[in-house]
Amino acid sequence: MAEEIKSLDELNTVVEGTDAPAAEQTLAPRAPERDALGRAYATGKRKDAVARVWIKPGSGKVTVNGKEMDKYFARPVLQMILRQPFQVAGVENEFDVMATVKGGGLSGQAGAVKHGISKALQLYEPSMRAALKAAGFLTRDSRVVERKKFGKAKARKSFQFSKR
Repeated sequence: MAEEIKSLDELNTVVEGTDAPAAEQTLAPRAPERDALGRAYATGKRKDAVARVWIKPGSGKVTVNGKEMDKYFARPVLQMILRQPFQVAGVENEFDVMATVKGGGLSGQAGAVKHGISKALQLYEPSMRAALKAAGFLTRDSRVVERKKFGKAKARKSFQFSKR
């Protein structure tokens, strides 16, 4: 380095450079991301399931793979999982959801649609991001099934041991 910084005050003036604090310089306000039809799109994932989700303002109708939510996800627990992002953001029955989901089982698919809805909501209206992030809905649940190893009955389970 051509010049050495000797005190903390000098470091602060070198980093800041202008009157505004460094944190405000780097953070730009997020802009809504919507397509020509006024929809927000996001991809949600959980386990082996991948969901493509579109949201638009409406009456709260949720369609998954061409079926109504209560027909596709018959268990009330799975329907509750899909409603959570709207409850946390405080926008229940304000958005219509159209989702296509592939892979995994019903529980993984419900988690993938929930992740996609959360990401699409924060893209549609960036002010919802804080509540969704605080609830942990924007983080992908990365747990997947562990692979089976050779010499084992399952991923970790051993065959029954016999001494003789």
